[in-house]
Amino acid sequence: MVYEFDFKAAQDYDAFFEKGRGRHCLNLEIKLIGSLIRPMPGKRLLDIGCGTGLSLEPFMDFGMSLTGIDPSAYMLDKAAERLGHRVDLHRGTAEDLPFDDNAFDTALLFFSLEFSDRPAKAIEEACRVAREQVVIGVHNRYAPQNIARRVKGFFFPDMYSHAHFFSVWELKTMMTSILGKVPVKWRTTVQIPLFSGRLISRVERFRLIQWSYLGGFIGMRIKPVPKFRTRPLVLKTRSCKINEPATGLALGFKVKE
Repeated sequence: MVYEFDFKAAQDYDAFFEKGRGRHCLNLEIKLIGSLIRPMPGKRLLDIGCGTGLSLEPFMDFGMSLTGIDPSAYMLDKAAERLGHRVDLHRGTAEDLPFDDNAFDTALLFFSLEFSDRPAKAIEEACRVAREQVVIGVHNRYAPQNIARRVKGFFFPDMYSHAHFFSVWELKTMMTSILGKVPVKWRTTVQIPLFSGRLISRVERFRLIQWSYLGGFIGMRIKPVPKFRTRPLVLKTRSCKINEPATGLALGFKVKE
């Protein structure tokens, strides 16, 4: 990943989602991701770029096998504090996952694809280790609040200054170029970012509303074709001396001089 969160960024990340509008937006985003994942007991979930564990915490009571990986040691320290020993945590990058092919049922990229310097490679790796589905959650490039966030970043740099925001079209085009025509399902949420409350949350969950291309958060589910990491094999040959007797039927005959 191109951007690795330091201690201050990890602190700021958690603080933003602790209360108020940040918590309201996170709840909407997690609900959308949960509806795409459809958690079930016994399923294996890998969160790629798990950060401080905010995206794994909602799945802890579903009886799933949870694994998280992140390049930032500071993020992983906070994730360990939040999740305890109920989640298997690893340090590593999205572009080179240290897991076997089809090791998980679902791979999740939640607010991590934006910080990858090779997003296509990160998606390829997610498809390699996920047997059933890959779920992606990203900031929407064309959402008004994210346009404002990007403009603000030019004058007051923050962690989002290092992010590449995506659009629905950009994601779908990238999926097609990598995987071909595979089943893709997407929705958006955080259509009304300046307000919160039960009524707003109910409106945000309407399917017709979630088909908007302007929601602040894009959730996308991919049903990948099987992918495998191939390694070259060493070809071993057995050398024979020229004067060795031939095998097979030739042993039954004598050569006349």
